[in-house]
Amino acid sequence: MTVETESLRELITPVRFVLWDLDGPICRLFSGHPAHQVARDLVELIDQRGLGGLLTERERSTADPQVVLLGLSRRHPSSDLIIDLEKWLTQQELTAAPKAFPTTWADPLIRTWSRRARFAITTNNSALAAARYIESRGLTDCFPYMYGRTRDLDLMKPHPHTLRQALNAMGADPSRTLMLGDAPTDFEAAREAGVPFLGYARNDGKLKALREVGVPLSSTVDSLKPVLDVLRAQLPDQA
Repeated sequence: MTVETESLRELITPVRFVLWDLDGPICRLFSGHPAHQVARDLVELIDQRGLGGLLTERERSTADPQVVLLGLSRRHPSSDLIIDLEKWLTQQELTAAPKAFPTTWADPLIRTWSRRARFAITTNNSALAAARYIESRGLTDCFPYMYGRTRDLDLMKPHPHTLRQALNAMGADPSRTLMLGDAPTDFEAAREAGVPFLGYARNDGKLKALREVGVPLSSTVDSLKPVLDVLRAQLPDQA
């Protein structure tokens, strides 16, 4: 057994509850409905409302529509416009969900792990979109709990709100829970909620971002297959 595998085994073995981020560890949500186009359309909507001047150049050029929405919300909080734009983004995510591409090894990992752990999705995307994607993969029974973005954008990760909702609903001990995410905000929310973290870094950029906020290299994977391999070794009759 390699040092990396042993570290992963030590992290996973006590886990009885798993909090999953959606976009990244489970799927590429916007793979069939490109996020960069959604972000551009959102900027255009904001321009049409006469508030484009509130966006920074980074927000105007980002490929992440959530960055646009959050940027505007910080400078124009608690407005009907923010509520309307959040609804619009939810509709875009609902359109994207059936076209989303599953993360390699995610489906078998979910099915295998769900035999010994209880799951919740804790995402900054819409919980409706998460439910639509999970249903499209035939995984609804694995995810009885889903928590996502609300109209109060201040409660999005890194705020631990969705994680705490999931922990309370499942009656979960945080020390026996694992957050599986791919972004610094996932790690920061998990740390605030007292939940151990496993980072999924599918490329060097994701790994760099996680390392910069303090995620140990031993708590990151670039593929879900090593996680599945550890679980299958522990549950050989159910793999």
